[in-house]
Amino acid sequence: MALASLFTASTYAMWLRLAVIAGAVGALELACRIGWVPMTIVLPPSVMAASLVELLASGAYSRDILVSFSNVALAALLAVGLGFLIGAILHALPAVRSAVEPLLASYYAVPTFMFYPVFIILFGVGSGAIIAIAVLLAIVAMITATLNGVDRIPPVLSKTARIFRMGPVERALKISLPAALPYLFTGVKLSVAYAFIGVIASEFILSGAGIGYAIAYAYNNFNNRSMYGLMLLIVLAVTLINTGLDMIDRRLQARLRR
Repeated sequence: MALASLFTASTYAMWLRLAVIAGAVGALELACRIGWVPMTIVLPPSVMAASLVELLASGAYSRDILVSFSNVALAALLAVGLGFLIGAILHALPAVRSAVEPLLASYYAVPTFMFYPVFIILFGVGSGAIIAIAVLLAIVAMITATLNGVDRIPPVLSKTARIFRMGPVERALKISLPAALPYLFTGVKLSVAYAFIGVIASEFILSGAGIGYAIAYAYNNFNNRSMYGLMLLIVLAVTLINTGLDMIDRRLQARLRR
């Protein structure tokens, strides 16, 4: 009964979300068409969609798209893997954690992009520096989620592991990870989001390839059609990826509540 109620609420929220998006898109389309918003500033969503279709069909930006999504995937994987490892180590060392945790809480007050000259020196201009910035931006979300998840493992599960005399590896695989997974996945979602932000934003200033670079190039050449088509591609890609991750997260959270 509770699961059915949750499904109904989730379905209602999904349709409401779609209605809000459709209303916003329709309002922007109307505003552009009747001249409230000049087309020299913002193109109608229908024109953006047509431009995106043309760009994808022509293959003119295939390399840029591949570069950006490869960098995002690698940055997200590194942030999740390293963030989980660091979080687990901090949890195992309470004294170190008590010293580091206040710094994690204020981490995002530091503008990460100010370090890009250092990364240029270390990695050169290109994917290496871009991935490093994206990882730096995303990793703390995974560290925090790991600490939160491990903290919330019910004590009874730890007692069960001791009763069955489980070793550290068996305990981690059969007890700790399954119990902490809903919290860990929140960190995964945030890491993917921050990886997108880090990569696309860095490509504006650190790269000669990628979607961010292509958008900046189109802007500098007054090519609004290509610029908005590529911007729409990012919005759609992020929305689809986040929707997929959100569906998985909802199932994990539902399992946690049972």
